[in-house]
Amino acid sequence: MKRVMDAKRVVVKVGTSSLIYPTGKVNLQAIDRLAYTLAALNNQGYEMILVSSGAIGVGLDVMHMQQRPDAIAEQQALAAIGQSELMTLYTQRFSDYGAQVGQLLLTHDIFEFTLSRRHVLDTFNTLLKRKIIPIVNENDSVAVDELDHLTTFGDNDQLSALVTTRVDADLLIVLSDIDGLYDRDPNKFADARIQKVVPEITDAIMTGASGSSTRFGTGGMVTKLRAAARVMAHGDKMVLANGSDPRVIMQILAGEDVGTLFCRQTQEGLVTNEHNGE
Repeated sequence: MKRVMDAKRVVVKVGTSSLIYPTGKVNLQAIDRLAYTLAALNNQGYEMILVSSGAIGVGLDVMHMQQRPDAIAEQQALAAIGQSELMTLYTQRFSDYGAQVGQLLLTHDIFEFTLSRRHVLDTFNTLLKRKIIPIVNENDSVAVDELDHLTTFGDNDQLSALVTTRVDADLLIVLSDIDGLYDRDPNKFADARIQKVVPEITDAIMTGASGSSTRFGTGGMVTKLRAAARVMAHGDKMVLANGSDPRVIMQILAGEDVGTLFCRQTQEGLVTNEHNGE
């Protein structure tokens, strides 16, 4: 059955694995296709927000480094270098397709305080009203949650879910290096199958997921499930799909059966989109 994707305001989260080759070089084709897709959807009337990882990965490439350093200060420096380069690439590619972008570097506490939350939401709404695509990342130069620190809460999967709920977006699309949520580990079981629709994040699902990280990025399936749980608790939807070709976003919004859809369902099996007033 074709999915009901009645979304207008959409958050797209792209992981480092979608932007950086295993060799450590920047995937310029992926960035170009991402810019093309979001620009085209913007022209169609969608309000698109991009949450982009990749700052440290790009920083490693720029500095010709093979290994992610252990020191927090070194990681923050790489993030500062890489974020500047990444935004240059985004600005160039989006401009090629007639779209403007604006950068928002956030820390989690921005949403915790009434005044700062109101100001950042005003910024989002003004950019979207002017058809400018916000590009969001955590401000890694001052926030250490996402880096190799004691807590793993601060990853961009969580940030994208938080942005989705705070800006009242209808849908979160998470692009990663996996086709969706499998019923078992596809690396170990040849008969593993993608779960097309997940109406609830159960303890069994969480137990079956395992975290992961690479020298380029952080996060894994656990962080994506936590993001899905946050979005679903707000009454919204999330799709997890393979980001090797970002044009898959168009297929998702067209209602095609791509990736895993996390959402509550009615008895008739139709996707609901009713906020429960978080």
